[in-house]
Amino acid sequence: MSQYFVIHPQNPQARLIHQAVAILNNGGVIAYPTDSTYALGCVLGNTDAQKRIREIRGVDESHHFTLVCRNLTEIGNYAQLGNSQFRLLKANTPGQYTFLLKATREVPRRLQHPKRSTIGLRIPQHAVTQAILDELNQPLLSMTLMLPGDTEPLNEAWDIRDRLEHHVDLVIDAGACVAEPTTVIDLTAESPQLIRRGAGDPAPFGIED
Repeated sequence: MSQYFVIHPQNPQARLIHQAVAILNNGGVIAYPTDSTYALGCVLGNTDAQKRIREIRGVDESHHFTLVCRNLTEIGNYAQLGNSQFRLLKANTPGQYTFLLKATREVPRRLQHPKRSTIGLRIPQHAVTQAILDELNQPLLSMTLMLPGDTEPLNEAWDIRDRLEHHVDLVIDAGACVAEPTTVIDLTAESPQLIRRGAGDPAPFGIED
C-alpha cells in the first residue's frame, strides 16, 4: 500500500519532502508532479526500482529513462556540453523540455542509448520537484506516468493512487499537472532536432513544427 502526501505546489512542506526523499533513498518508487506530467521516479543506482518502473509502464530496456536534474551544473556531470549547447540550455531551463545529449562516464551504460551513447536530461520548473532534488542531492531517474493501454499520461493524484497503490511506495498530490509530456530536443547534431512536440515551444531552438 503506497503512502499519499498532499504537498503544497508552491511552498512544499519540508517535513514531507524529507519523508519523500527517505522513501527514495530506501529503494522506493514515487509518483510525483512535474511542470509537464506526473512521473515515476527512483534514485540513480537502484536497479530494482528501475525494474519496477519498467514493469509499471509495461516497457522493456529499449525504453530509456530521463535524468531529472536540479541545474546546469548537475547536467554537466552527466552530459557532454559544448558552448552552443550550454547557451541553449541556460536560456531555456528550467522548462518543459527533455534534451538528448552525449552521456559522460558518470552515466551507467545500461541507461544510455546502446548505439548513440546518449541520455535524456531535463530541469523541470516545479517547486515540489526542485525541493525533492535539493534534498536528494542527486538526479532522479524518471519516466512519464502513462500506463499500458492508456493514450494519455495520468494527471490526477487520486487517480494515480487508485490505480497504483500496490505498485509504488509514494504518491505525491500537488494538484493536477498540464497533462502534456515534454518537448524532446536532440542536441547531439550540428543543429537542434525536434524528436517530440510537447508542452515546450520548440521555436527558441530555431525549430518550426
